[in-house]
Amino acid sequence: MKRIDTKYREIESDLERQRTKRRKDDDELKVVEGVIDPPTLKAVYRLLSRGTLHALYGAISTGKEANVYRGVDPDGKSVAVKIYRVTTAESDFMLEYIVGDPRFKNVKRRHRSLIPMWAMKEYKNLQRFQEAGVRAPRPIAIQRNVLVMEFIGNVDEGVPAPLLKNVRIPSPAETFDEIIGMIDLAYKKAGLVHADLSEYNILWQNGPVFIDVSQSVLVNHENAERYLYRDLENITAYFQKLGVETEDPKVIMKYIVTPGEA
Repeated sequence: MKRIDTKYREIESDLERQRTKRRKDDDELKVVEGVIDPPTLKAVYRLLSRGTLHALYGAISTGKEANVYRGVDPDGKSVAVKIYRVTTAESDFMLEYIVGDPRFKNVKRRHRSLIPMWAMKEYKNLQRFQEAGVRAPRPIAIQRNVLVMEFIGNVDEGVPAPLLKNVRIPSPAETFDEIIGMIDLAYKKAGLVHADLSEYNILWQNGPVFIDVSQSVLVNHENAERYLYRDLENITAYFQKLGVETEDPKVIMKYIVTPGEA
């Protein structure tokens, strides 16, 4: 009888493990559905087969537009892999930032063609930030809606850098000046306005690092100055909460957009 009870408990335990595994698999499926669709899996496979990626692990950040996963390159170093949603994308807002950009022609409303273009826009914007000396992730590769870029954080241990909003900034006034300098450099040398800058789109890795630049627009965009002012308002408002006496955003904006100012 004791042997039967033991066997029964073993069977029950095995069934519970199977149920737990199914629940875990279902939960993981819910996390990736809308992101890892078959065409996206093919894009990831191409990056793996080319040696750009050696492995892909779990998400380090999630959002309505995209998820960012930790990947590993052939040298065992962490990289960031941003996968833009295709099947559940809310793409209407993207048109405001991409229509009229001379780098992209024949922009269509269909999200299956717009999303890869949106991913390429972030890749190209990161290139411009890098070339201008603005601290932002270095772009590594792009495949359809999958962008591989520099991992901001501890690349050996795979620990991502925190957002600015979650950091106790050593010197808020100096950091504010540094961020304004980055905005100025982006405008004058990269020819870009971030267009969605706030404490939520800046990482802290021995200083500020701009991220999420897919919506960044060229300075000749019809709404560039409006977006620039919005960025400046967001940054000044945040640092004022930290006790920094900032200049008025209008004054800062005039300094940035006026030719010859340095």
